[in-house]
Amino acid sequence: MKLNQLTAVPGATKDAKRIGRGHGSGNGKTAGKGHKGQKARAGHGMRPGFEGGQMPLQRRIPKRGFNNIFAKEVVSVNIGSLNCFEDGSEVTVNTLMEAGVLKKSGDALKILANGELTKKLTVRANAFSEAAKAKIEAAGGKAEVV
Repeated sequence: MKLNQLTAVPGATKDAKRIGRGHGSGNGKTAGKGHKGQKARAGHGMRPGFEGGQMPLQRRIPKRGFNNIFAKEVVSVNIGSLNCFEDGSEVTVNTLMEAGVLKKSGDALKILANGELTKKLTVRANAFSEAAKAKIEAAGGKAEVV
């Protein structure tokens, strides 16, 4: 077997449609372009979204707001959902993902104070609210900023 002997599987390739080759071909005369109009002309290619000179949809609709492409996505977790961990364990983004508390990691993790913490945990996150830090330390754990 040589590279120049390779052929496509029968039925995998089709011959090109030869347009404008007489009535018998089924694609003669106007060559499948219909009669007149912009799309029948040579070099008729129009960009996507072109509406024939009418004000296009993306320009008709009002522009609203601002989307900061440099914004950091901060994922927040309430302190009440940390009770699923065992006493004395370490809580990080990875352990939260494994436990199913977080669906995606984001750019930063912030711990918020909603709920009660009953276990002594070492929590490693990018940010803590003041009340969350106080609750973790009151339960005998540590709040470490990564």
